[in-house]
Amino acid sequence: MDKFFGFEEKGTNVRTEVLAGLTTFLTMVYIVVVNPAILQKAGMDFGAVFVATVLSTVLSTLIMGFFANYPIAIAPGMGMNAYFAFSVVGHHGVSWQVGLGAILVAGILFLLLSLTQFREGLIRAIPDGLKHGISAGIGLFIAFIGLKSAGIIVNNEVNLVGLGDFRHPLTILSLFGLFATLVLMTLRVKGALFIGMVLTAVVGWAFGLMKMPAHWVSAPPSMAPTFGKAVATLPEVFHHGLYAVIFSFLLVTLFDTTGTMIGVAEQAGLMKNGTFPRMKQALLADAIGMSAGAVMGTTPTSAYIESSTGVATGGRTGFTAVVISLLMLGTLFFEPLVEAVAGLPAITAPSLIIVGCFMMAGLAKVRWDQFDEAFPAFIVMLSMPLTFSIATGIAFGFIAYPLLKIVRGQFREVHPLMYVFMVLFILQLVFVPA
Repeated sequence: MDKFFGFEEKGTNVRTEVLAGLTTFLTMVYIVVVNPAILQKAGMDFGAVFVATVLSTVLSTLIMGFFANYPIAIAPGMGMNAYFAFSVVGHHGVSWQVGLGAILVAGILFLLLSLTQFREGLIRAIPDGLKHGISAGIGLFIAFIGLKSAGIIVNNEVNLVGLGDFRHPLTILSLFGLFATLVLMTLRVKGALFIGMVLTAVVGWAFGLMKMPAHWVSAPPSMAPTFGKAVATLPEVFHHGLYAVIFSFLLVTLFDTTGTMIGVAEQAGLMKNGTFPRMKQALLADAIGMSAGAVMGTTPTSAYIESSTGVATGGRTGFTAVVISLLMLGTLFFEPLVEAVAGLPAITAPSLIIVGCFMMAGLAKVRWDQFDEAFPAFIVMLSMPLTFSIATGIAFGFIAYPLLKIVRGQFREVHPLMYVFMVLFILQLVFVPA
């Protein structure tokens, strides 16, 4: 295992990787409940989507672990499931079966692109300042999710967001978890994030905030209601002319995944001279997961920003991803227990907030004294949490950077791909709004 995954080379060991896998799993396991709950609103069967969610996560994350050797988890992405349920099926008026067909087409295109040098060329084309901005933006994004899940930040009709009620039991529990984890982190306790989650869960159970299910184990539901529907409806996808929908799925998945991979890899210190080693294998993992997921009955997969919690715990190799996959596979038989844990966001919120802090480190490398370098990084990290979209933040940065370089007369320093995507993002924002 040491030879295959390179534990010694990356300064890690089996225990650390297992802890990292457990930590990432606990912060992202909510998806096996939330994803089917959202897609159920589009008329899909909850049990079938639950199984499809788990299996697409296991397949793509195992490929990421064994072939790309990165501690990055892949699962159906939040945001894309809501877009599918409320816009594609709801607004466009097509059936969920045809919507899955559109995802399959986008997945196949994604797979073909991943087999070429295009995606790797894109990574090289992104300037370092934007890469650091993406990493920091993802940090702010997940910290915002953590604060919102904890009830520390809530909706406000006047100011959009406001301070929550610190007397609410779940908010109190979240604050306890945050303080306990901060103490453990300050004392440099190994596995502090995971230990903090365990302590929070125990306190939550002791005070009746987390109810244990009557039955912990159940047989996996059938995938029959959704399996293969995407393939059967492929002709209807083109009959309905869902090209804009296909483009949206492809573009958002493309940049959500790329941005998240850059952010997590940079946090883990796995980027080499601004490049992403074994990029093709990492991208194939997501592309295969997206295509297979559509056939099984779920929305596009994406690299998960929650992977950064495992990296913060010490995960550095693909063995972290293997552990995540095995734990995810186990959820097929423990759906009642998983739902109980995932139903208490106070357990995972503190980790998300703390990891958001870790991901700010790259900002020290941004050339803040050069406005044409500083502003694109700034607008990326600001817009990600404010628009609640990684892809939108990347879009703003990809538009701002080339434009400012043109104004400064340094347009030759910009990679041609940046100009191509500047135009594509402008078109998307104008004609295919979120």
